[in-house]
Amino acid sequence: MLKVLLEFLPIALFFIGYKLFDLMFATWVAIAASFVQLLIVRLMSGRFEKVSVISFFSILILGGATLLLKDEIYVKWKPTAVYWLLSATLLFSQIFGTKPMLQRLGESNLSLPTRVWQLLNFSWFGFFLIMGFLNLYVVYNFDDNVWVNFKLFGTLGITILFIILQSVFMAKHLQVGEKIGTEHDRSI
Repeated sequence: MLKVLLEFLPIALFFIGYKLFDLMFATWVAIAASFVQLLIVRLMSGRFEKVSVISFFSILILGGATLLLKDEIYVKWKPTAVYWLLSATLLFSQIFGTKPMLQRLGESNLSLPTRVWQLLNFSWFGFFLIMGFLNLYVVYNFDDNVWVNFKLFGTLGITILFIILQSVFMAKHLQVGEKIGTEHDRSI
């Protein structure tokens, strides 16, 4: 649960920074919060999480460009850059890898047929691809306030809904002897 809160921290602080000051200040806050998040996750897990590293360097580069060039468009492109990088990674793992990335990440906890892993991986590829386009749609068609609210509440809501749908799909396909939790956990 703490890890989920840490993932959410830079976005929440960005939102607060924007509401109290402006987008430039919020960008400074997001860069600092992402760095702190990266360090805390490293201290907690003993390693750097790939998604946290990608997110930090994308905010450092695109947020840095926003601050240096005094042009907010770069920080607004950051979510799209991360979404599309994740999307491309999932697609390449499906096409060129021996196992889709989601299977490599989740098979120690879930026992699903290979075809289900492929469908899950491909659906997350599509989800991240669409989310990247959706971010750009909001960036270019609405003001900063709508974009910041969408970045926090819209993307969070859409992601939660997608995770629920994925969970329902996975539950239908869990194989006998699944690896979720312990016997005690299953009886609760």
